Amino acid sequence: MKTVKDYVLTIPDFPEPGIMFRDLTSVLQDADGFQLAIDEMLNLLEGVEFDVIAGAESRGFILGTPLAYNLHKPFIPIRKQGKLPRDVVWQEYELEYGSAVIEMHRDAIKPGQKVVLVDDLLATGGTMAACAKLVEEVGGEVVSMLFLMELEGLNGRSKLAGYDVKSVVAYEGK
Repeated sequence: MKTVKDYVLTIPDFPEPGIMFRDLTSVLQDADGFQLAIDEMLNLLEGVEFDVIAGAESRGFILGTPLAYNLHKPFIPIRKQGKLPRDVVWQEYELEYGSAVIEMHRDAIKPGQKVVLVDDLLATGGTMAACAKLVEEVGGEVVSMLFLMELEGLNGRSKLAGYDVKSVVAYEGK
């Protein structure tokens, strides 16, 4: 029986020498792989009590919306700066070479709501830490952070200490 890892293609030396790129698109383009990925993520949410799923642009949308649909939960998009039309909260965070800003509608999460954050990959943890700050700024509680893949060599979990962090597939390197 295949695992999610069997559907992930690894491209060596992309985008630069020494990097082993783990390609999500190879999972998505195979119906069985995509279904297995969502099923495995759903399994990781068993027993977690929550009200809302929020996903980071853009791959968090791809994985978060089928989870929300299957669990009959609302889905909240956390977007790149300038993409949302109403009043927003925003958070700047550091990237490998610079910084970025993400935003969420101020009224998307109500005070006291329990939130699961979803993204495709846990690398350094910067994006998800910024997402958590947005949720907490509006009074939500992050009860779990869910990833399809994790690059353990980048130690992203350390930036997310204190949160319940789960991943379907973990890779030792970067």
